[in-house]
Amino acid sequence: MKEGLSLQEMAAEITRQSQQKADYLVDTRLLQMEPFGNNVYLQLEGNEIEPLEINQIAHRQLGAHLKIPVDYYDRMLSQYPDLLAQNVNTWLQREPSTRMVRTLGGTARAFLSNRYRRIDNIEIAKIVLPIIGQMNGAHFESCQITDSRMYLKVVNTRLEAEVVPGDIVQAGIIISNSEVGQGSVSIQPLVYRLVCSNGMVVNDAKARKYHTGRINTLEENFQLYSEETLAAEDHAFVKKIEDTVKAVVDKARFAQVIDLMRNATEAKMNTADVPKLVKLASKDFGIKDEESTGILQHLIEGKDLTLYGLSNAVTRHSQDVENYDRATQLESIGYKILSMPAPQWNRINQMAA
Repeated sequence: MKEGLSLQEMAAEITRQSQQKADYLVDTRLLQMEPFGNNVYLQLEGNEIEPLEINQIAHRQLGAHLKIPVDYYDRMLSQYPDLLAQNVNTWLQREPSTRMVRTLGGTARAFLSNRYRRIDNIEIAKIVLPIIGQMNGAHFESCQITDSRMYLKVVNTRLEAEVVPGDIVQAGIIISNSEVGQGSVSIQPLVYRLVCSNGMVVNDAKARKYHTGRINTLEENFQLYSEETLAAEDHAFVKKIEDTVKAVVDKARFAQVIDLMRNATEAKMNTADVPKLVKLASKDFGIKDEESTGILQHLIEGKDLTLYGLSNAVTRHSQDVENYDRATQLESIGYKILSMPAPQWNRINQMAA
């Protein structure tokens, strides 16, 4: 499992961000992209806010909303920021709508629908932390906040099993949330392998809450979201999170995953061309070429040429990836590989022969 923040560091970062956030519901005709040097900024007219920097997520969402092709948007951004500003400002005026602009410390970090329901990291933390604190044997193994998501990865040392002699795994939970429209609140089981500190996200059982709700409308041209505006708590959702966190580390569910792992230890790999087999599996599961090279190295070092060995090589490589979001995706891909249907595994082996 990729190393992240400690729980104390995570709590401090959540608190810091919550104090620096500001959200605005705005008529797009009052938005203006302004070029300055080699960069562009977003101005919210009719207020005293300084022009906002724009992060990559907000750029992507702005371009998608205005139906500007990604490659063309990026080319203008890097080579002709004046032309990008002209394009954006023209379409903001010609096709007006109400959007939510989420900011953090002077940066526009999301450009979202006015149906977007804020479910903030601090809300999730306030629900989850007391529950985890009451679980015997549970501890936070890795936490992180990226530009796109918050991750809380918990391991329960009281629920463990041996896949093969000496290979002990423990049950756990991953709780994640995006404040910027990059996905739903998600609560999933995970499995933690002690021998190499691998984490594997069990991604076929999820509880999700999507960030959509009633349409937020403007009575004025420009409006700051206040806590009072959002005071109506989604009590049913809070209860669902509580119940799901308590139930997700389930003995029966964990036993099913262990059986899957044990079966995978018997799924032998065609060793005629191992590099080719790894590349074929990588292609099937969206693994990049440079990642495939690292996975092959871990597979060879692990000396386990089985389906189980391949899935472990993927999750082991996730620790080498710099980006925490991608590392967590690889932890999920590791489980997808582990649980692939037998015909798919047979096809990959045959093609590698």
